[in-house]
Amino acid sequence: MLNNIGLPGLLLIAVVVLVLFGKGKVSSLMGEVGKGIKAFKSGVKEETAEIEAKTEAAARDVTPAEKDKV
Repeated sequence: MLNNIGLPGLLLIAVVVLVLFGKGKVSSLMGEVGKGIKAFKSGVKEETAEIEAKTEAAARDVTPAEKDKV
């Protein structure tokens, strides 16, 4: 069903959304979407850094004799 939507269909949908909600509502909604994406990206970076720090700490705690066993 959505495979056949082309540029004219997308433009029609955009016009209908603008008419229904107005420029101000659409603009503020897109701003909130942008803030959400930015918060998601920063959360992913923080979690990645935390995981890397734990991995590095665990690697330092392994003694050479334990490395031979693994």
